[in-house]
Formats: sequence, C-alpha cells, structure tokens
Amino acid sequence: MNTVLSFKQINKLAIPALIAGIAEPLLSITDTAIIGNINSNATESLAAVGIVGAFISMLIWVFGQIRSAISSIISQYVGANKLEEVRTLPAQAIAIVVIGSLLVLTISYPFAKEIFQFYNAADSVLEYCITYFKIRIFGFPFSLFVFAVFGTFRGLQNTFYPMVIAIIGALLNIVLDILLVYGIEGFIPAMNIEGAAYASVFAQITMAVIALILLKKKTSISLKLSFKLHKEIPNLLNMIGNLFIRTIALNTALFFATSYATGYGKEYIAAYTIGLNLWLLGAFMIDGYSSAGNILSGKLLGAKDYKTLVELSKKLTQYGVISGLIIATFGFLFYNSIGGIFSKDPLVLEQFYNVFWILILTQPINVITFIFDGMFKGMGEMKYLRNVLILSTGLVFIPSLLFFDWLGYKLMAIWIAFTLWILARGIPLVLKFRKKFLPLVNS
Repeated sequence: MNTVLSFKQINKLAIPALIAGIAEPLLSITDTAIIGNINSNATESLAAVGIVGAFISMLIWVFGQIRSAISSIISQYVGANKLEEVRTLPAQAIAIVVIGSLLVLTISYPFAKEIFQFYNAADSVLEYCITYFKIRIFGFPFSLFVFAVFGTFRGLQNTFYPMVIAIIGALLNIVLDILLVYGIEGFIPAMNIEGAAYASVFAQITMAVIALILLKKKTSISLKLSFKLHKEIPNLLNMIGNLFIRTIALNTALFFATSYATGYGKEYIAAYTIGLNLWLLGAFMIDGYSSAGNILSGKLLGAKDYKTLVELSKKLTQYGVISGLIIATFGFLFYNSIGGIFSKDPLVLEQFYNVFWILILTQPINVITFIFDGMFKGMGEMKYLRNVLILSTGLVFIPSLLFFDWLGYKLMAIWIAFTLWILARGIPLVLKFRKKFLPLVNS
C-alpha cells in the first residue's frame, strides 16, 4: 500500500530538522560575529576562529556520520515494523563514537601548534588558534554524543526533540558568548577569544545532558550497554567507514580552501570565515528537507514503497528549491549590510563583498545535492556517496581551485571551485536515483 505524503507531513519533519540542523553552524556564526567585533586584534582572532572552526567541523563531520548511519538502520526497521529488533543498537553505537572522540581529543590536543601550522597559520593568528582550540576541543565528545542521539530520534521519525535540544544549545551559546567574550564590568572579565571557546563548550555539554534525559524519558530505546554486539553493528560500522572516507574527501576540499585563503593574508581568511559560515548556515537551513528525505526514504525503502519514494524526491526538490530562492532573495536584499554584522575592518569587508554574490547564487543549487544526499544516506547507499564525493573532490574541486588560483582569482577561485563541486556531487545522485527507482515504479 502506497503512503500519501502531504506538505504538512513532510514539513512536520523538515522544519524541526531545519532548526536542529543549524545549531552547529549557528554556534560558529555566533563566535564569528562576536569575535569580529572585539576591541583588540579582531581580525587576527576572527581568522583563528575560522581556521579552528574548519578543523573542528572536519572532526565533527567525519565522526558525526554516525547520525546518518543510526538513522538509516532504525528508520528501515520502523518501515518494516521491526523496531523491537533494534532497540539495543543505539547504546552500543553511542559508546563507539564517544570512545573514538576521546581518542581524537587525546591525540590532537598536544599537537595543536603543528595542526594549525599545517593550515598556514602563523604569528599571532597561530597563537590565537592554539588558545581557542585547546578549550573548544573539550566540547567535541559531547557534540558527537548529541549527534548519535539525534540519529536515534530521526530513525524513530522524530525531529521535534532534536529541535528543542538545538534551540536551547544555540540560545545558551549566544548568551554565554556575549557574557564571556565582552564581559561585564566589575563582575566578569572580558575573555575575548577564550570566552567564545568556553561558551561553545558549555553549550555543547548542556545539549548532551538534555539529549540524554530526553532519550531516556521519551523513547523505549535502551541505554543499557550489552557486551554482545548487536547484529547490525557490522552494517553500522560499514556505513560509518564509507561515510568516514567520504567525509575525509569533503574535508580535503575544506582544507584546501582554508589553507589557500589563509595563505592570501589575514583579511582574506577573515572574509572567507564570514562567507563559509554564512554558506553553511544557508546549507543547513535547506538541509531541513534533506533531513526529511533521510528519515522518510529509509522508512519507505524498508516498506518497499517505491512509488511514494519517487514522489518524495519530487516534493522535497520542489520545497527545497523554493527555500533556496527565499534565502538567495534575502541575501541580495540585505547584501550591503550583512558583512558589517561580522567585521568592521574595511579590508575584510572588501574581500567579502567581492565573493558574497556567488555564495548567494549557490543556495538554490545546493538544494538538489543536499536533498538527494540525505535520501541516499537514509537508504543506506553510503558506498555510492563515498565514491561520488571522492571523485568530485579529486577531479573537480581541487583542479578548479588550482586553475582559478593560477589565474589570480584568490577568494573567487575558492567559491567557483565550491560551486562546481556541488554540481559534481548532485548530478550523479539524481541520475542514479532515477535509474534505480523509476523502473521499479513502472514495473
């Protein structure tokens, strides 16, 4: 029996997922706006936040893929009406990812200087990178725990609780940023970049505590850890492995972009930091429909409802493109005032406005890539996603960046490469989906 998907049903999942999805970029964008307006060394501090943010985002995206893997498995069991068989899986998955995050923290902390020298950071920017990183990295295990819990809720077709957790975390981060970065005279000393790092860590810890409470109180998922591995653990690890390799390829692109921007000078990396955070914010806002696709596609595949699966792809694309156009319109309407929120340095703003129009135009283009990316994750097609991203990074992003950098385009080269990269990721997914499922609908 085919499922009927209405606009209301899709948005019941998409809108909370959208709000939850912007939590991490909002944490970074809050740091960017507040740090960019401190009274001393604002440009150097902003550059450091951008470099460290790129590295920590890489870690979160690499290890945070557990969210998609858990969601895919649980949603398919929900679609097949076999939820009871997978109730003990999340506890083991959470344990795996938290242990992994603690190992990363232990290894990376002593080598902070070497890590950010690799990103071309030097002098005062390097010192600020080390200071910021050595505080903020302690929030990493808590972020991964939250990602794993979000994946569990998504698999259960619930995006409401992740939204609640994300809202609380984002609001707390904003309040703490203001209090700790700028201080309150006579009560709290201004901590500048260190304050931004502490604010992020406190917010991530709070989100983890709330996530634990809600998972325990509001679901039937067991948090009791069994030493007998669940039968889906090999499948889960295989998915995580493919997504891990895929995300290494994704972050190779981000590394090249950040490294080149840093090499152009502090004004360029500061402008790139502002642009990247705005681009990610727009991407995660659009990603609400990608998340709905992730959640529903796994369930529909588990139920073998291929007709509704194809209909889902059409509706999500339609809704997503409209959202992307709204974001782009907003960007153009406020084009000349957005940059001033993040920096008052005229050299930084000059570089930012030279490329901001490309960031805006990519928003509708991002939609198709992110929606089909989410659906493929929901269906467990991690190997194909891995191959597409490796090829698009190696054959499109890096050659494009090198070519346009050679032409002297600087930041423009980075954003042209990002645009071509998004297209190279999206087109193969659409073709693969249509080739696989249209015959099943028509048969």
